Amino acid sequence: MALFFDRDWYAARLAERGLDRAALAAVAQMDAAALDLAFKDQRELSWREITAFAELLGVTSAEAASRAGVRPPPDPVDARDRRIAALEARVAALEARLADRGS
Repeated sequence: MALFFDRDWYAARLAERGLDRAALAAVAQMDAAALDLAFKDQRELSWREITAFAELLGVTSAEAASRAGVRPPPDPVDARDRRIAALEARVAALEARLADRGS
């Protein structure tokens, strides 16, 4: 279940674009009842639905997810950068040990 669905934020974004909840449901291939449950914090949205909402509203998927109370998946670039940094640190430690043995 979603932690917090910001109904007012979603309503404002829809109004800015001259749209209603029906458009939001349609773009995410949901029926009105499923969308109503999400708006009431009684149904968690999938990442596919969040992405569809974001595209319709002209916001990032992270913003749409945050406003829907959904945690976005980990950023693969950020995870890759952390992994590279950890590997570089290990290589540096190994090089230092090898240098100590050679002296």
